[in-house]
Amino acid sequence: VLADGSLPRFVYWEGGGASPKPANLHALPTNLPGDLLDFNLLTIPGKIRAAFGALGFIAPAPPAPYEESVREFVTRHLGEETFERVIDPFVSGVYAGDPDQLAMRAALKKIHRLEGLGDLGPGLVSGAINRFKEVAKEKRENPADPAWPTYKGGQLGSFRKGLQTLPNAVAQRLGADRVKTSWALRQLERDGPGFRATFDTPEGPKVVRAKSVSVTAPTRVAAEVCAGLVPAASDLAKVYSPPVASVTIAYRKEWFKALPGAQPGKPLVGFGHLLPRSMGVRSLGTIWSSSLFPGRAPEGWELLLTYIGGARDKGIAEMSVEEIVKQVDADNHKILLKPDAPAGKLLGCRVWQTAIPQYCRGHLDIL
Repeated sequence: VLADGSLPRFVYWEGGGASPKPANLHALPTNLPGDLLDFNLLTIPGKIRAAFGALGFIAPAPPAPYEESVREFVTRHLGEETFERVIDPFVSGVYAGDPDQLAMRAALKKIHRLEGLGDLGPGLVSGAINRFKEVAKEKRENPADPAWPTYKGGQLGSFRKGLQTLPNAVAQRLGADRVKTSWALRQLERDGPGFRATFDTPEGPKVVRAKSVSVTAPTRVAAEVCAGLVPAASDLAKVYSPPVASVTIAYRKEWFKALPGAQPGKPLVGFGHLLPRSMGVRSLGTIWSSSLFPGRAPEGWELLLTYIGGARDKGIAEMSVEEIVKQVDADNHKILLKPDAPAGKLLGCRVWQTAIPQYCRGHLDIL
């Protein structure tokens, strides 16, 4: 199933000259440049600064050979206000990262590339125009197979019964003799022209020999098991992955505040909301799951998936599940729910001690 690409994505912002919105939720522009005129999360001076920077009128030259962080690149081009209110919550929601540490050329390389792509100076708009021309040429020279289903770029998709549908189907098709779960790779060695992999399994150590091996593992695991074959692989251990928790909670529809775009019987109409760090809300962002896909919640209920933790909130790793759930429920109440709404119904909480890899300065050198 594909989500409606027109569903708004919100940023929670209170005060600071932004126009008041229901529940302080501001919809990010989806149709550019038209929606920018009504985008009231930014003040008039903030919009002017962003526009002049995007057009290349005031953005200074990049500080070569210095590797800029996401914050430095964005503020240089678009100003501090656009960074704090738009890019900071985006980085928190997507990477659970610290924009002062993330390298722009690694974390947001497509945007970084625009600076040197335009014909009219360093402005991002000029670069974007040339990039659109490149994409059109690529599509002409390498058209998509007409037998493939069509969809809009960036459109979110899932399966009717959740993402686990795909690995379950793959495992069923391949069979139990070829798919092994609960096997932990402990050692990978050369074995003549091929390889020998040693696993810890529920039945004890097992050795598998193969002509070729594909390693699709977190960097910390790849660094450990591949260093004997490729000594440089040990550098992968330098890639930091902070702790992140995901919390799934259901709430009755009548418990929600009057939210932007709400319809009779549908209090949630949107993709979800992101949370700037300066707003004092600990959660990183929330996906409005039952608004995105059908069948995610029974009649009368809405389902929310919230992420919390990340590179700027490492303390989440020391909290109990009960403490994490309590914090997320409090954040949801502050933003989405009526003051007298009871606690939601917890459906799941998963804590990853090492979650999303951080593309910090020097990341591309490691690779």
